[in-house]
Amino acid sequence: MAEVSFYVLSSNSIDKRDEFACKLIEKAYRSECFCYVLTDNDAQSHKINELLWTFRASSFVPHQLFDGTVPEFKKVILIGSESVPTDWQHTVVNLSTNCPVNFSHIARILEILDNNESTKIPGRQRYNQYQKAGIPITTHHINN
Repeated sequence: MAEVSFYVLSSNSIDKRDEFACKLIEKAYRSECFCYVLTDNDAQSHKINELLWTFRASSFVPHQLFDGTVPEFKKVILIGSESVPTDWQHTVVNLSTNCPVNFSHIARILEILDNNESTKIPGRQRYNQYQKAGIPITTHHINN
C-alpha cells in the first residue's frame, strides 16, 4: 500500500517550492532512493532538470528527463510529465497538480505544497483522493 507525505511550505513562492523539491530529491538520492519526479508539463520538467544542476554548488544528483524509455542504469532520478514508469523505483515526488496514475501501486508519494492558493487547492483535492483510497498520509509543516 502507498504512503503519502505532504510537505507544506510557509512560503508562497514557486521558486522556494522548486528549491525545496531539489533538496528533497537530493536527500532521496543520498538514501539510494531513485525517484520519479512527476510534473505537469515539459516546461516544468526542464525547469527541475536545470535546477538539479544548479540549486547547490556542491550537490551532484544524477538525473535525466524521462523520454518514455526506462534507462538501463537504475541509479538515476527520472523527471517527466508522463505516467510513472511501471517498473521504476516506487517513489514519486509529485510536483504536478494531479495524483499519479495508479497511485496505489506506488510505495511512497512525496507532495510539496507552498502557501499559494493555486497550489493548495489541487493539493487539497489530491489529499482527499488519497484519503478516500485509505492511504496513510503524513503532513510536515516547513518554515522556509
